[in-house]
Order: sequence, then C-alpha cells, then structure tokens
Amino acid sequence: MNFSLYIAKRYLFSKSSNNAINIITGIAAVGVVVGAMCLFIVLSGFSGLKDFSLQFTNIFDSDLKIIPKNGKTILFTEAQRNELNDIEGIETFSEIIEERIFLHYKGKNHIAYIKGVDSLYGKVTQLDSIMYYGDWFVRNQNEVVVGLSIIAKLSLGVRDYGALLEIYVPKPGTGQLNALDPTDAFTKENVVVSGVYQVNEELDAKYVFSDLEFARNLLSLDSTKISSIEIKLSPTATEDKVRSEIEKIFPEGITIKNRIQQNDTLYKMLNTENIAVYLIFTLVLIIALFNVIGSIIMMVLDKRKNIKTLYNLGASLPEIRRIFFLQGTLMTVLGGSFGIFLGILAVMAQLKFEFVAITSTLPYPVKLELLNIVIVFVTISVLGIIASKIASSRVREKLLI
Repeated sequence: MNFSLYIAKRYLFSKSSNNAINIITGIAAVGVVVGAMCLFIVLSGFSGLKDFSLQFTNIFDSDLKIIPKNGKTILFTEAQRNELNDIEGIETFSEIIEERIFLHYKGKNHIAYIKGVDSLYGKVTQLDSIMYYGDWFVRNQNEVVVGLSIIAKLSLGVRDYGALLEIYVPKPGTGQLNALDPTDAFTKENVVVSGVYQVNEELDAKYVFSDLEFARNLLSLDSTKISSIEIKLSPTATEDKVRSEIEKIFPEGITIKNRIQQNDTLYKMLNTENIAVYLIFTLVLIIALFNVIGSIIMMVLDKRKNIKTLYNLGASLPEIRRIFFLQGTLMTVLGGSFGIFLGILAVMAQLKFEFVAITSTLPYPVKLELLNIVIVFVTISVLGIIASKIASSRVREKLLI
C-alpha cells in the first residue's frame, strides 16, 4: 500500500513529459475544485434561504399547539386547565379562538380570520418582534390588531375613532338569508384598530387579533369552547413526554402539532428544493469527474513503460492498479477539500461584506454549516473513488506484455 501510495503521489504532483496530459490533468483538477466549491456555496445559500423563510415560525408559532381532530372547537374545562398547568415542562399556554370573518371599511372588503387570544399570548409568542406600529389591544374593549397587508388593502387608520372597522360573522344556525336585509344573517361588531403587526405578507393578510372574550361573544361560544391551545415549553422540557401527558387530559380527539408540523407544507417544499438542487449539482460533479477518468486513463497510456518496469521489478497487477486508483482518489479528495476551503471563504465574505443582494436593502442570506461541509466532502470523495476505480481498471495484462 505504501509503495502504491508513494508512486501515486509522484505521478500526481510531477509533470508528465507529454504537455497534453498535463493540460488534461490540470483541467480535471480545476473541475473538481470548482465543482466542490459551487456545490458548497449553493448548499450554504439554501441553508440561509431556509432560515430566512422560517424565521417567522420562531416568532409567530408556538412550541406546541393543541387543535381539534374533528370540528372547529375543543372542550376545555377549568379542571383541564388546572391539569395542564401542572404538567412539568409547560412554561405557559394561551387559549385561542379562531374563525373566518368578513371585514368592511369605507366600501372596501376583505376576508380574514379573527384570532382571539388571552392575556398570556404575549408569553407564548414574541409580540414585541411582530408589532409594527401602535399598541396591543386593551382587554374587554372593541380593539383589534391587524396585519400590515390588511392596512394596505382597506386603507385603515390606527386609532381612527371617526371611522370604525366593521367585522361580520355568520350567525349560528341554518336559516335562510333575508332577501330584504341579508345582513340579518350576520353578527356585526364595530372595532377600532389599536395597532399593526408584521410577520410576512401571507400572515399579515390573514389574521385580525382581538381579545379572547370579544371573539367568544362575536361567535356566540360558551366559556368552555375554544379553537386551540398554544403552548410554550420550558428549555429543559422533553416534547414526547409533554405530549403523552397532554393526551391524558383530553380524552376526546385532539391533534398536537409542534412548530415544524404547524408549517409542514413549507418545510416539505424547502427540503424538496434543497434535495433537488443537491442532485442537480451532484450531476454536474459527475460530469466533471469524467475528466478525472480521462486524465487517469491518459496517464496509464503515458506510463506504459514505467508500468512494465514496475511489473518486472516484482509489482503485481493489483498493486499497479492501486497506484492509479490512489492517484485519482488523491486528486478528487485534495481538489474537493481545496474547493470546500474556497467555498467557505466565499460564504464568510458574503456574511461579512454582503456583496450579493436580493434587493438594495436585503443581502442574499447564506449560512455556514458543518453539515454542508460534510455533505460536500463525502459526495466528492465517494464520486472520486468510483471514478478512480473505473479508470484504474483500464490497467490490464496486455499493457504488461
């Protein structure tokens, strides 16, 4: 093995007497370096985009969320509330009432969801991070906090008591609409906008926050009915253990979702895109490694006399094949490592200097992760070993005659 490795290093780092082979070897080495660097930069870019796309989940979504398996509400009694408070690992929780509503303001309409929350909601989520303007609503008053997109669509003003926002929800029951006055089928409330929140464009157009009791009265729900419970876990909590304790409290059908499960569609989309890009650039690497195969085969043909000499000196055919196998492996591993090093420098430069931007104020997000380094190194090493094995198999007995 040491003999084959010594000869392989000599062949790799010394120039051939044939200038064409030197050029082919140089092209193969550059292809490996550039391929590894590009794969690492792309994976780092997608890691940054993933964090950028999911950053709102750490602010807006709770650690765990209890929702009904069937229907729109779950029964939540005072006894269940006390039992939930006693579960070890739950730092706090907030009761939520959520339903679709119709908004009307000065001839403009919008369909959204009212999200009635209690006084503990600010401890479950980071309200300070989402408030864009104004104040959070005051309890037991007809005040709401709306998203920035709703403000733009309806041209709403904050604390505009002269023109109130109208909220409509269908009344319970299945009665027919009154042809003379269709609004009889809706419950209506006038509210004032106390503040504006901003998370992302989709959520900013979806939710209208209100006090829990206001939403309960608007929807004609009794005090034991809620839509969901959002839970914040303590730092030392074990999610599986907390889940099992919660399931004991609610014998009826409920579903418990963590932060990832609450955004499973987005997570699946981002992971699929990441895998697709990885496979595409891996294909580019495979194409680049054809140059490695070609350069090793050309080296085999160029070193035919040396191969015969080594054979006559006692080297076996497997040992001679191992020389060119190790030469190709060294080329890909060293070239891949250098490419990863250049990729790390490029990512660090983007993090520090932000020279690539999506907009004038938003730099392209990248993230330096150890996992990406390992993925690129393993990929280039495995592909390099396969390419070297293919190339070294061209050393056959007829070359030794």
